[in-house]
Amino acid sequence: MENFRKVRSEEAPVGNGEEGGGPSSGPFGDLAPGAVHMRVKEGSKIRNLLAFATASMAQPATRAIVFSGCGRATTKTVTCAEILKRRLAGLHQVTRLRYRGVREVWQSLPPEPTPGQKPDEPAASLTVLKNVPSLAILLSKDALDPRQPGYQPPNPHPGPSSQPTAPTSKRSLGEPAAGEGSAKRSQPEPGAAEEDRTP
Repeated sequence: MENFRKVRSEEAPVGNGEEGGGPSSGPFGDLAPGAVHMRVKEGSKIRNLLAFATASMAQPATRAIVFSGCGRATTKTVTCAEILKRRLAGLHQVTRLRYRGVREVWQSLPPEPTPGQKPDEPAASLTVLKNVPSLAILLSKDALDPRQPGYQPPNPHPGPSSQPTAPTSKRSLGEPAAGEGSAKRSQPEPGAAEEDRTP
């Protein structure tokens, strides 16, 4: 594909129903009209997405939010949902994974001019249909059906760490651990006694 460049990429409808609808159909068909849908792209900034999502969920009228992304944006989708769950306690979660059809149109690069070649030859185009993974995460303030696949209950201990960890000391290689240094320092080194005797 080094002689081609991507001209455009668009979502291609693959079948119908929940597993492969167009852009308007999502995996959560029974959402309330006031739900916020955040489409995460590969180049989206997480801080911008979370600023809007946090402000939206702070309003009492907004009861649910959906983060969705496909392809390389799936990891960013998970990150946004997990950070929002830590900021707002008590959110119920449902995760859905499906595949989306993406149609990419590639166009050939103009070849080097050769003698006898017509200058106005049309560029050859190539269409590639790919199935890419798509992830949608629903976070809801209201209780959801725990029997549905992909359900996660709210975290009982919100925050970055639910249990305190024991403090650890940082020391470089060769340094004694706490408590070892005093015992070793009280013993004279072999050459130290001879140095003290010399006038």
